[in-house]
Amino acid sequence: MNEEQFKKRTKNLALRVIKLVNALPPTSIAQVIGKQILRSATSVGANYRASCRAKSPVF
Repeated sequence: MNEEQFKKRTKNLALRVIKLVNALPPTSIAQVIGKQILRSATSVGANYRASCRAKSPVF
């Protein structure tokens, strides 16, 4: 899997999780768990994109 394919997959994951969290019932427990799932699912793509942009110094 190349870089572009992985970026697309992580974006699709985030979009699917956003839809899932929106479908949760409005109870306090569901909202707390939904926020945790949302943060973790969206951070996967954000961290991958950040690591693709990172450059290490040449020694």
